[in-house]
Amino acid sequence: MSDVTLATPLTALVGVRHPVVQTGMGWVAGPRLVSATANAGALGILASATMTVDQLRSAVREVKSRTDAPFGVNLRADAGDAAERARIIIDEGVRVASFALAPSRELIARLKDAGVVVIPSIGARRHAEKVAAWGADAVIVQGGEGGGHTGSVATTVLLPQVVDAVDIPVVAAGGFHDGRGLVAALAYGAAGVAMGTRFLLTSDSTVPDAVKARYLAAAVGDVTVTTKVDGLPHRMLRTELVDALERAGRAASLLRAVRHARAFRRESGMGWSRMVRDGLAMKHGKDLTWSQVLLAANTPMLLKASMVDGRTDLGVMASGQVAGLIDDLPSCAELVDRVMTEALATLRALPAAR
Repeated sequence: MSDVTLATPLTALVGVRHPVVQTGMGWVAGPRLVSATANAGALGILASATMTVDQLRSAVREVKSRTDAPFGVNLRADAGDAAERARIIIDEGVRVASFALAPSRELIARLKDAGVVVIPSIGARRHAEKVAAWGADAVIVQGGEGGGHTGSVATTVLLPQVVDAVDIPVVAAGGFHDGRGLVAALAYGAAGVAMGTRFLLTSDSTVPDAVKARYLAAAVGDVTVTTKVDGLPHRMLRTELVDALERAGRAASLLRAVRHARAFRRESGMGWSRMVRDGLAMKHGKDLTWSQVLLAANTPMLLKASMVDGRTDLGVMASGQVAGLIDDLPSCAELVDRVMTEALATLRALPAAR
């Protein structure tokens, strides 16, 4: 574990040694990756959206058996069982609850009353202002360079907007993979950085080797944004499958989504009524059409095909643009050590103010 430390409002808030966060990537951020990140002194976040409630409780307990360090769990705020999942976080003593969508004021209060640190992820200044007013302890702000569902505003534009708008710690995401990026984020006023693709490409990640090889072979131009997976802008590696999805007509896309909805129902244990309720929440929360809601069933199953089953021909690979800059698979401990060492060297190399 690195002897280099940088104390920031994030490290003070969550009790980690280093201002680095591993994001809650579905099918990727499981107990092994999260515990390895935590043991390296950073904040690991367990992805729960692709788990059943029982699987979540089991995964939390597995992380706790592997580390004594703080870690977090990422929740879907619009899920029908969000309250039940929040109860697991509280009962199991998880330090951080993170959210891909803004949690309600009531859910934030419930978690905070139990001593849980609440850190939603946001992609716009107004969203940061809303959750800060509702009592969120910090926010992760992701610029358009980030992988998965993403916006169109670059981190270098969005980050200072949010830092200036709220008085809670801001964690920068989208385009970060090394110590130089950490220093840049701190200079913008952030309290740390969050990285997804960089942690996916570690030896502690359970993503199949063949899939990691596709990421390592990618150039910056091989990472694209498409709406054809689930109707929302989604940053991923450009593959033959992505090309086929973009060529497919509406009827073919909806038929594929129906098949994937059925498969995800079996995988997640959800009943159809729960899926409909979650679809309604998603529809209203993101102002989607029913066609887009149905297409959303594509995402978990297409990600599982690659991230779990290793089928790069059948699955999609969510990716930040930084995939084009990454060429190795360090352990989480090696990665965090490298980031912190690079950050210190970068700070020392800056010209002195006169």
